[in-house]
Amino acid sequence: MTIRESLEQMEKETLSPFASLSSETRGREKSEPQCDIRTDYQRDRDRILHCKAFRRLKSKTQVFLDPQGDHYRTRLTHTLEVSQNARTIGKALRMNEELIEAISLGHDLGHTPFGHAGERTLNRLCDEGFKHNEQSLRIVEKLEKNGQGLNLTWETRDGIVKHQIETIPATFEGRIVRISDKIAYINHDIDDAIRAKVLSEDDIPKDIKDELGYSTNDRLNTIIHDVIIHSQNSDEVKMSDGVSTAVKDLREFMFERVYLDPIAKAEEVKANRLIEFLFEYYMDNFELLPAKFKRFHEEDGDSKQRVVCDYIAGMTDEFAVNVFNDYFLPKSWQIF
Repeated sequence: MTIRESLEQMEKETLSPFASLSSETRGREKSEPQCDIRTDYQRDRDRILHCKAFRRLKSKTQVFLDPQGDHYRTRLTHTLEVSQNARTIGKALRMNEELIEAISLGHDLGHTPFGHAGERTLNRLCDEGFKHNEQSLRIVEKLEKNGQGLNLTWETRDGIVKHQIETIPATFEGRIVRISDKIAYINHDIDDAIRAKVLSEDDIPKDIKDELGYSTNDRLNTIIHDVIIHSQNSDEVKMSDGVSTAVKDLREFMFERVYLDPIAKAEEVKANRLIEFLFEYYMDNFELLPAKFKRFHEEDGDSKQRVVCDYIAGMTDEFAVNVFNDYFLPKSWQIF
């Protein structure tokens, strides 16, 4: 018996009846030999961790564009916090932690530079639309490894594309990541907003704090405990009514005071225009795209708009600004 087979047997003996077993995966789109020491979900996690799109997350906006400070979240640190929350919940519920981690690490690979501002702009400009969860799937299925993709299992890909609130993943592990994403961004965005002096702890409504706690750590602890307690011995991932209502109210408060706040989002207009300029420029000068992207149009039949979105969405914040400077500012005016 190989090490992988021993690990698969251990899963069968120890995981919840609702867990996804590595030995029962629906498999990969392209068949390949199995590893002798790692399960299929471990391999998924490792492939995501080592891919270029994952490394670029360190230089992509979470909420605050170009914050002046070292301690604001980036898309990478958000991803790691989602993974940590999801693994805590998954371990307590005896779910497959390797699948949880793979989905967590891959769920935001498709995010654009400048966070949701960039996503909204590309969605408006592209006739086919643009959603970061669908782009994350496109990255792992096609764009990585020069068009080969990562060839992940069906369960990991399902969890990645369905991590949004309006969709429901097929696996329990995917549903844990979905709720952990919401838990993470609500809580760490409050922390960043307080750091940026956009709001203070006293601004958070008292009824929400009475239910969830009077600090970011307390609220995170309350929500995660509540999810674990109310999801035990169940085929659903859920919160109690009181905590669920408070989380919903807290999310609405954050949209009003942070996500749509003119101070917090002051630079978004500039970011939107930058994305617009780059999109229009590459549509008019498609030949300037790297060869591998042009190949997606010329050989695979992807539309020019989709390929331009692929290229722009893959940029980090800094790279997008530098490209804009190269194309649109006279050299003597550039500050970089």
